[in-house]
Amino acid sequence: MKVLVVGNGGREHALAWKLLQSPKIERVFVVPGNGGTAAMERCQNLPLSADDFDGIKQAALEHGVGLVVVGPELPLARGLADYLQQQNLTVFGPTQAGAQIESSKAWAKGLMQEAGIPTARSAVFTDDHPEAALAYVAQEGAPIVVKADGLAAGKGVTVAHTVEEAQAAIEASFGGQFGIAGECLVIEECLTGQEVSVLALTDGLSVRPLLPAQDHKAIREGDTGPNTGGMGVYAPAPILTPELMERVQREVLEPVVAVLRERKIDYRGVLYAGLMVSPAGDIKVLEFNCRFGDPETQAILPLLETPLEDLMLACANQTLAEQPPVRWKPGACACVVMAAGGYPGDYQKGDTIAGIERAEAAGAVVFHAGTRLKEGELLTDGGRVLGVTATGDTFDDAFARAYAAVDCIEFEGRYFRRDIGHRVRRGGL
Repeated sequence: MKVLVVGNGGREHALAWKLLQSPKIERVFVVPGNGGTAAMERCQNLPLSADDFDGIKQAALEHGVGLVVVGPELPLARGLADYLQQQNLTVFGPTQAGAQIESSKAWAKGLMQEAGIPTARSAVFTDDHPEAALAYVAQEGAPIVVKADGLAAGKGVTVAHTVEEAQAAIEASFGGQFGIAGECLVIEECLTGQEVSVLALTDGLSVRPLLPAQDHKAIREGDTGPNTGGMGVYAPAPILTPELMERVQREVLEPVVAVLRERKIDYRGVLYAGLMVSPAGDIKVLEFNCRFGDPETQAILPLLETPLEDLMLACANQTLAEQPPVRWKPGACACVVMAAGGYPGDYQKGDTIAGIERAEAAGAVVFHAGTRLKEGELLTDGGRVLGVTATGDTFDDAFARAYAAVDCIEFEGRYFRRDIGHRVRRGGL
C-alpha cells in the first residue's frame, strides 16, 4: 500500500517513519514534508501546500494512494478530510465538523458540558464586548486562564497570575494578536496539578487510547517562561496509572465519542485529550485536539508494536472494534526538542545543521520538524527544528541516550531544555 501524509513537522516525520517500518507499506508521500522525510528511503516529498486540496487529491489519485493521513489541525479544520472523502479516497482524520473540537474552544466546552465531562469552570466572550471580559477577570481574580477560541499554533493560552496580566492578554487577543482566532475568548478557572496527554484512536463508534505522554510546554527550564508548541516529551506517563486510564476511557473518551455520534458528526482519527491530574487524583479536561500531538507522537510511536497502518485503516473503515488489543514495547521513550534561538519569538532560518549522523549512531532517532534540504545541505527552517528521540529500559536510560545525541548536533543559536523528564528521572534530573 502507498500512503500520503499531509504536513511538514516532526509529527509527520514520525508518522512516515513508523509507517515505513511495515512490510505492507510500499511508499510514503509527504505533502510538503521536510528535510528528514526527504532523506528517507521509499519516502517522497511532494511540492504542494497542505491547503492545496485539489493538488493533494490529484497526487493521491495519480500515485494510487490507499490511505491519506492528515497530520495538522488547520487542513482538518478547513475540511480536507471531507473533500478527499468526496473523491472516494480513504482518509484518517475527522471531518470539518469534528475538527471543531480543536478549532473552537467554545464549541468544545459546549460539547463537554453536553457529555458531562469534567472540565474547568469557564465563560465565553467576544471582541464585541471586551469590557465584559475585563470585568469578569476582575471579579474572578487570579490565577485565571485566557484562551483564544480558534487555532493559534499552540500559543493562544495565557495562564495569568495577576488580574492585570489577564486583562493584558484579553486586550492583546481582541487587539489582533491571534487574528480571527482571538476574536472570541474562553476564560476559565486555573486548574492545578500535572498536565498529561492521552491520544486515542477512534472510528466514531469505539475508541482505543494510546500510551499517555507528558509534554513540557514552557520554553525555559523549571517549566517557566512562555508556552511553546512543546519542548520535549516522554511516554508512558506514570502519573496516569492503569486505574486512572480506565477512568479516562469511561469518563472522557467514550462520552465524547457518544455525543459526537448523537450529533451525527463523522469522527474518524485521533481524539487527543489534554488532561489535568490534580494532586488528589482528580481528572479534568483542559482541551481536546483533533490530531496527533507534536511532540507526543515522537515519543509514542517508537513504543508501538501494532502496525500503525492497521489501526489507521480500522479507524477509516469503522472496524476498530474488530482489531486486537494494541501492542506496546516495554520500556520508555524520551524526546528532546532542539529549537532555533529566539523561539517562540522571532528566530532566524537557514542555518546549517551538523551532527545528525553522529546523533543517530549514538542510539537516537532524530525527527525533523523545521528543516529543509537545499542542494544537499540540511538547513533550519522553523522554530522547533528537531526532536531527538531515544528509547530505553528506564526513563534514565532513554534520557541519557537522547541527551547524548543532542550533544552531537550543532546549528547556530540552538536551544534546548536540559531538564526534560525532570518528574521521572532519578533525583529529578
